[in-house]
Amino acid sequence: MSTRTSHGRTRTGRIVVLAAALACGSLLVSCGSGDDSGGSSVSPRPTPPNTASFTGTAPSAMASAASSIIESASARASAAASSAAARASEFEASVSAETARSAAVAEKALKDVKDGGNARSEVAMTGLPTAETGGLRAVLVTITNKTDKKASYAVQVDFKNPDGKIVETRFVGAENLEPGARKQPIVISREPTEPRLTPALAKAQRY
Repeated sequence: MSTRTSHGRTRTGRIVVLAAALACGSLLVSCGSGDDSGGSSVSPRPTPPNTASFTGTAPSAMASAASSIIESASARASAAASSAAARASEFEASVSAETARSAAVAEKALKDVKDGGNARSEVAMTGLPTAETGGLRAVLVTITNKTDKKASYAVQVDFKNPDGKIVETRFVGAENLEPGARKQPIVISREPTEPRLTPALAKAQRY
């Protein structure tokens, strides 16, 4: 009687242990799938990207776009150059209309002047920004009658290269200036902007 009872208890104990083991295994699987912060988890298999959602430009389209940009930039540069040339022409025309006759008179008046003239102290020069002249090299000549009598003036401006050689000579003048009055004609160089030239007051004669 006691032997049968002991055998029955042994079988019952094994069944309980097996059930507990199965329950624990189920619990571990459940815990592992819910929180991977404290234990290992299985990473999902990566999926390939959906190329339909990619953005960008195909090589042929990029080449076409680059060509369009270059053409547009060239057109703008050409337009800017044409505009600058037009401004230069307008500026020179306005100055020439005002000073052409006085320049001829001044050159004639200075023909026999051997030295720097008698009115260098009454003449000053200031370079004008190329942004205002359409890219031309221009000099504002200020002539002031510092005497107590009406007088006329003739001025010679030489443009020198970096070596000090005179490469261009221009003339300008002012006629019948009242005492204390001044006039500001403009001298324009027709030489290329490079190499850089420096204007110098060569002669200034009061007559």
